Amino acid sequence: MNTLKFYIDGRWVEPVTPRTLGVVNPSTEEVFATISVGSAADVDKAVAAARKAFPGFAATTRQQRLTLLDAIIAQYERRAEDLAQAISAEMGAPIDFARNEQVASGEAHLKRIRKVLETYEFEHKKGTSLVVREPIGVIGMITPWNWPLNQITCKVGPAIAAGCTMVLKPSEIAPLDAIIFAEIMHDAGVPAGVFNLVNGDGPTVGDAMSRHPGIDMMSFTGSTRAGILVAKSAADSVKRVSQELGGKSANILFPDVDLAVAVTKGVNKCFGNSGQSCNAPTRMLVQKGQMPEAIRHAKAAAEKFKVAPAHLDGPHLGPVVSEVQFNKIQDLIESGIKEGAELVTGGLGRPEGLNRGYYVKPTIFANVSPDMRIAKEEIFGPVLSLMAYDTLDNAVEEANNTVYGLASYLQTKDLAKGREVARKLRSGCVYINYPAWDTALPFGGYKQSGNGREYAEYGLDDVTEIKGIAGYEAA
Repeated sequence: MNTLKFYIDGRWVEPVTPRTLGVVNPSTEEVFATISVGSAADVDKAVAAARKAFPGFAATTRQQRLTLLDAIIAQYERRAEDLAQAISAEMGAPIDFARNEQVASGEAHLKRIRKVLETYEFEHKKGTSLVVREPIGVIGMITPWNWPLNQITCKVGPAIAAGCTMVLKPSEIAPLDAIIFAEIMHDAGVPAGVFNLVNGDGPTVGDAMSRHPGIDMMSFTGSTRAGILVAKSAADSVKRVSQELGGKSANILFPDVDLAVAVTKGVNKCFGNSGQSCNAPTRMLVQKGQMPEAIRHAKAAAEKFKVAPAHLDGPHLGPVVSEVQFNKIQDLIESGIKEGAELVTGGLGRPEGLNRGYYVKPTIFANVSPDMRIAKEEIFGPVLSLMAYDTLDNAVEEANNTVYGLASYLQTKDLAKGREVARKLRSGCVYINYPAWDTALPFGGYKQSGNGREYAEYGLDDVTEIKGIAGYEAA
């Protein structure tokens, strides 16, 4: 694997200034790989390659890009196990979860955008005029560590479909899957300069990309704090900025639900990926009179989770990604205890028998009030807050009582009522009764959860410019 090089202009190249960083396995706390980290000079080289490649790639036909996506999908499938092993080691996803969820999500996005491209309307007549969607140009992509391939593919796929060129900076915490992905793009025959990879940190490489006048759009997924910095850096060049940021999603359990089923599914959804999902339903809103029963079910569901090293087979929770993340979660758990929330299960420290690795106890808090930090801040770990409501209107008000607006969840037997409440929620995604994941729906948030949308044609819309050609036909 080309861990000490960057992929620029169709070749693996040395960094301009040699500088390295160790990649830590969160299951063991040990460095297991070393990558090069780049500089503004490396970004300059990558952007120059992307700009050079753009006119030719933008002029390719729909069929040529469909054929290219087919080749990328084939190579992705060929390298699936390599990708799974990398993700499991670098960010702590249990190996079965890495295969069946992490890697599978990337393949799903590539196949979805390939299907969208077959019929996507790049132009349409409007009277005697023509409205055209054209590739925006060079896209700078910054992707996170928690769902690395999901976010790489739902950015790269639409860019390829549109005819854009790109520079990718993956998370320096979990970079190995992206290096393999670059090898996939090379082996698939992606033209030189269309896809470029520069590893590095946000303050150096990410900022250089955001400020670069040769980049036409920044597509960023990560924390709200970092997203704000990207937007500020991008402002001077007036480039488009699409952001998918943090979340603090509410899960409203209507009084008519089967509490045992709804609570158990809610806990499982919250704890998936060790709680490291921006759309995780971390606030469970339960009718006040049902709180004692909900607590019992939540405790039972949480205590069924086994926590173990990521390389082991079978269903379990792995570690969180890093020492920084572990300490942040411990601080928030401690704040919940100090602020008077009821600790139902879990709590501070590692699970019994795990003395090394960034393992967090699956934790349930009950009777959480809106002013507590655990009710307001994104925890990004296996920690669920149970909150009581009086009426459904109160529940909707509390669900919207957040600076975020990525996702909301509803559980009810009354679908008509669920639809009515869904329209009142200020979030980009609403999930009624735990539906299956759907790559055809738009993904993105309101408020401080970001702007722009990803997935399917919505991601393709985001990476195109709209041109109106008046007088295209004679009057």
